Amino acid sequence: MGYTDEKDYIMRMIKEMARVLFSLAFGKTFTAVELENEDQLRVSGKSLREWYDMVDRGEINEAENLLLDEIHYEVREDVMAAALFYQYVSEKEENFLQEHRYSKEEVLFGMEDLMKKSGYQDLLNLLERE
Repeated sequence: MGYTDEKDYIMRMIKEMARVLFSLAFGKTFTAVELENEDQLRVSGKSLREWYDMVDRGEINEAENLLLDEIHYEVREDVMAAALFYQYVSEKEENFLQEHRYSKEEVLFGMEDLMKKSGYQDLLNLLERE
């Protein structure tokens, strides 16, 4: 698998995991443009937009650490906010991520860890087999 193929695979896995988590958590099909309530998702008092702003400023590691310290894995809105956070980070250019000491592989690892800790290990195993 070449470098580009590997990056495409990582992006597909992250998007598929976010789609599946959304569908399970909210009982409806996920589409990226559909998230009208995205701004209402909050973790530790911060809106998803505030987490995105940290990413845009290059504070990816700091945002991830804070998010993971505050998330309640049994609360579906927290899990969805974290999944959307990882999806947002995954959409950043590789150069931007490297400049800020992050990578697409770390995004995939974070999303996989999120699925495990929120009780979706079996689903993760199915996705990884595809």
